[in-house]
Amino acid sequence: MPSPLTGQELFDGLDATVLDFWRWAMSDLRVNNVRGYLAEFLVAKAVGSTGTRIEWDSYDVTAPDGTRIEVKTTGGIQAWEPTHPAQPKWSGLRARTWTPTDGYAAEASYNADVYVFCHHTATTRQDYRALDTSQWDFYVMSQAAVAATGWKSMTLSTVSRLSGGKLSYPNLAGAIAQASRQQKYPAP
Repeated sequence: MPSPLTGQELFDGLDATVLDFWRWAMSDLRVNNVRGYLAEFLVAKAVGSTGTRIEWDSYDVTAPDGTRIEVKTTGGIQAWEPTHPAQPKWSGLRARTWTPTDGYAAEASYNADVYVFCHHTATTRQDYRALDTSQWDFYVMSQAAVAATGWKSMTLSTVSRLSGGKLSYPNLAGAIAQASRQQKYPAP
């Protein structure tokens, strides 16, 4: 795994740094994939993960205790002007794993111990502040709870009902730890 970059690294043959590239490529936090990276970062910081993001892993964050966390993200404000408000929904709950040696697995599966559903709640462009954790709602479910549905995607109302409701950022780490314990030691 490569060492994390500082942003000050210089390109060879170009008057630019890695930070210049990051500013160019990831300044609009409303873009779906960038918002996803941001949510993964928030979850990683909440649980104290020290690793970097690995694009091809079958889950997004590893907690210090080894808990594998899948982070799903949605939000109403997009980088483009939608023609109608989108219904918050998360998809890709079941996926085929991939490894460099074996390629894709034959069957889709639920690949994390805990699922964190992140919803950015701003409703207007003027109010959108992706870096304000109070604008994010979090919902946490164990893999067993997600797998019990058999679904590939879920809406906000379903996730809210099945998870027990939304959490604020300060309560996220505790909820992940609790869901991980439920996953490892299910109730009889």
